[in-house]
Amino acid sequence: MSSASESRQAKIIDELRVFIKKVLSDPTIAVKSVEIARKYRDQPGADEHVAREISANTTIRIPENWSDADRMFLDILDEVLDDEEALY
Repeated sequence: MSSASESRQAKIIDELRVFIKKVLSDPTIAVKSVEIARKYRDQPGADEHVAREISANTTIRIPENWSDADRMFLDILDEVLDDEEALY
């Protein structure tokens, strides 16, 4: 693995560690995030709306220019909603 790739991977891991700490210290973040994602499900530009509303209503900050970790979080929210729909 190249040093640039290792550096990028380390940055993603660091961002995810900070995120996980925030979620564990405030369990309402996960619930709010899923509720927000559900609200915009299947709408045009849903990820942008979700990112903005999560940033406005939780301690999670998703900047306008998403990092790989931000994108991963939004993708995981989509997967959670997919799993939820599969149950019903």
